[in-house]
Amino acid sequence: MRAVLVVVTMMVAGLLTVTLNPQPAAAHGAMMKPGSRTFLCWKDGRTEQGNIVPKNSACAAAVAQSGDNSLYNWFSVLRSDGAGRTEGFIPDGQLCSGGNPSFAGYDRAGNWPQTHLTAGASFGFSYNAWAAHPGWFYLYVTKDGYDPSRPLRWDDLEDQPFLTVDHPPVTGQVGSENGQYQWTGDFPTGKSGKHVIYSVWKRSDSSETFYGCSDVVFDGGNGEVTGVGEVDDPPDSGEPPNGACTASWATTGSWNGGYQAEVTVRNPGTTTLNGWRVGWAVSNGTTITSVWNGSLTTDSLGSQATVSNAGWNGSIPAGGSQSFGLTANTSGTTTAPTLACSSP
Repeated sequence: MRAVLVVVTMMVAGLLTVTLNPQPAAAHGAMMKPGSRTFLCWKDGRTEQGNIVPKNSACAAAVAQSGDNSLYNWFSVLRSDGAGRTEGFIPDGQLCSGGNPSFAGYDRAGNWPQTHLTAGASFGFSYNAWAAHPGWFYLYVTKDGYDPSRPLRWDDLEDQPFLTVDHPPVTGQVGSENGQYQWTGDFPTGKSGKHVIYSVWKRSDSSETFYGCSDVVFDGGNGEVTGVGEVDDPPDSGEPPNGACTASWATTGSWNGGYQAEVTVRNPGTTTLNGWRVGWAVSNGTTITSVWNGSLTTDSLGSQATVSNAGWNGSIPAGGSQSFGLTANTSGTTTAPTLACSSP
């Protein structure tokens, strides 16, 4: 079962033997070959001035929904409470974001950058090590007949990973694009057309787990990437799709050591939204003390908060809104966080 990843599994032949070069770093990693959505969208939008202006329509739509920070932190699609969990933990339609609302834009269907591959061929995989952590990598692929026109669901994936890597070494400079885990393995045979390779990186020194989608096409290619730096056709409008939502923050009161805020959730689509959740990074020194009109969950470190709708206010008509409130204690300044809104 995917729900509990099993450590005892096949070893990948041809693992490269390199030395570990640990350095301090502030973030983590993502699949680079074949490239994950966040990594290739970051490359698509990166400019010499350091700005992010994606040309690819799916990347632009993801940034419009999740914000520029979702690309500046392309290596941070993670759940600190993941503990290797997959199906039954990450909801259908949220696989590419790992259920992390800060990356909900990458769950969309669209014309994502893609890597051209050959089924059954040996391939040199690489996974960025922005911060090096020991662990296991699990790679799944979508089933024959996969429909890329809808957000990825667990039933779209083969039941077992086609490749598992046990604690690979790191090469290059950790804390940069050059720091990488590298290994060699074979793709499944018999695959053709568009597919998704779904990666799960389970740390062995904590419960932190990373998730990512790499869009590929099995057409006899050797790792060539298309859709980066290109205006695609037909384009994604960039408008929030039906089932998406937006959220805004208003500080309604403050005092020495605390504040009160109200968050408004809006439905910009043309159909009723059935359920919503809003996530944000909790600043250091801040503790949420109460929430009303919603249900609060936090990760094990208290650094990520998510509020889901209550039983009575999950339905939002087209153009409508709902709201929830909260209070918090803080030792810092009261500033509005960046909010990410998504539907379950």
